[in-house]
Amino acid sequence: MADLKKHLPLIAFVLLGVIWGSNFIYMKLAAQLITPGQIVFYRVLFGFMPILIYAIVTKSLRLSHLRHSIHFFVMSLLATTVYYFGFAKGASLLLSGLAGALSGSIPLFSFVLAICFIAEEKAVFLKAVGIIVGFVGVAMIANPSSEGVQSSNFLGVLYMVGGSLSVGASFVYAKKFLTPLKIPALALTTYQLGFAMLLLILFTDYTDITNVFTDTHATLGLIIGLGILGTGLAYMIYYFLVARMGAVTASSVTYIPPLVALFIGSIIVGEPIGIKDYLATVLIFLGVFLLRKR
Repeated sequence: MADLKKHLPLIAFVLLGVIWGSNFIYMKLAAQLITPGQIVFYRVLFGFMPILIYAIVTKSLRLSHLRHSIHFFVMSLLATTVYYFGFAKGASLLLSGLAGALSGSIPLFSFVLAICFIAEEKAVFLKAVGIIVGFVGVAMIANPSSEGVQSSNFLGVLYMVGGSLSVGASFVYAKKFLTPLKIPALALTTYQLGFAMLLLILFTDYTDITNVFTDTHATLGLIIGLGILGTGLAYMIYYFLVARMGAVTASSVTYIPPLVALFIGSIIVGEPIGIKDYLATVLIFLGVFLLRKR
């Protein structure tokens, strides 16, 4: 038991990477039956419920927090609705492994936006090289070596880039407007998902939304894999890692999902992912690595 407790942060670290990396195949399966917007609706619905319960049990929510609702609303767009939609749409157009590989580029977009809007962020030479190298990797995936997917691939990459830009902007927005408020991360996420849920209830097109329940794998992947585990539990694990490892170390978990997504796509599902695509993923990793150098 003592050994398990000692290694729990490492186990949680790997588990979180595997959960996030699995999200792309779940989105791919669901996209064959329902629209990307409907995928986002289900993801937020089943991800929000465990987060809300956990926040209530831990007494993290305060009525006084609601005076900052405008910030929660902006975050619900940037870090949930637009972000999730971009990735769901991108995953519907791309091979799931390639969509997962592109998710590794989120730090690149975050840093570019931070340079533009946060005064203390500086584009030193090594980080500038990292940005260039990483974006070369993204560009390579936009023109893959795989046969038969070129027509939709560029559009899929654009949606993934849009999702990455959105969540990257959320990091910058949170640092400027939410971090100074000292509101617990669990509460912030609850408000963020809650506001997103309200928006999705109002604007989701419910036409044929139940089609996903005609396929058991797609249903379980969407509700359990993408919603409960990929959103709800994933946030809880991330809070645990930040508390035990620190924010910088915990953020390194973003290296794992692209590898998991590529493994699932190429080995388990048998997607035609080529050498050029693997090289592009390496370049994205290298770019992000250079960004983290001091």
